[in-house]
Amino acid sequence: MVKRVSQARQFEILKVRFNLIAYNVVMETIERWRQNGERHLVAVTNPHSVLLCHRDKEMRKAMGLADIVLPDGVGIVLAARLLSYPHNGRVTGPALILKLCDWGRKYRYRHYFYGGSEGVANRLAERLSKLYPGLQVAGTHCPPFRPLTEEEDKDIVEDINSTNPDIVWVGLGAPKQEKWMAGHLGHINATAMIGVGAAFDFHSENVKWSPAWARRLGMEWAYRLAQNPRRMWRRNLDSPLFLLRVIQQRLTVTLSLESKI
Repeated sequence: MVKRVSQARQFEILKVRFNLIAYNVVMETIERWRQNGERHLVAVTNPHSVLLCHRDKEMRKAMGLADIVLPDGVGIVLAARLLSYPHNGRVTGPALILKLCDWGRKYRYRHYFYGGSEGVANRLAERLSKLYPGLQVAGTHCPPFRPLTEEEDKDIVEDINSTNPDIVWVGLGAPKQEKWMAGHLGHINATAMIGVGAAFDFHSENVKWSPAWARRLGMEWAYRLAQNPRRMWRRNLDSPLFLLRVIQQRLTVTLSLESKI
């Protein structure tokens, strides 16, 4: 039987269900899944990905299969405040991978790293192993950027499953990673597949992670925009549109409540 996080902790933002929970609740939930032999998908989602759900039917379907959808990005937290939802702040991909790799050592979690450009997954595993002695690395794989053939995909699934992973970290970027996880749910024998996007580049040191002060203030978007404006400017255009739609959601809810009075 599939067991989801309590619906009391689920809140809808622009028709995407979010679990506004803290890091420790995420990790405890994954451990409960592992003990019960369950298989689940975890999405770490920012405003850009929310709007992708409205533009891309496959992305929307993939997000609907996620058992936990976490609030990555200060825009999601701001939306929760505007909608008067109780929340625990952001749960970002780069921070989650560090916390879970550290915390999971006492349970001897086996981690598989799937994604990134050539060599990134290997460097990521090596660096995390140095940060967290005793980390169990099940394996790594950097897929080509082109679509995989059916035979290639089958071989990758067999390779992943042969390593007996507990966690499969997926760093393909949105919406590719969400679609990949959804398409392999039930085929990958791991407790959780977790999409963490740019965390692969940051923790492999392929791309410089934003300074701690910027992360504390939720200003990574500004730092990344300054570092790579050609790639990031389109994505950041979604932020004001996202907030405008959240305000519309709030007004709709308010008007609905007033009409019942």
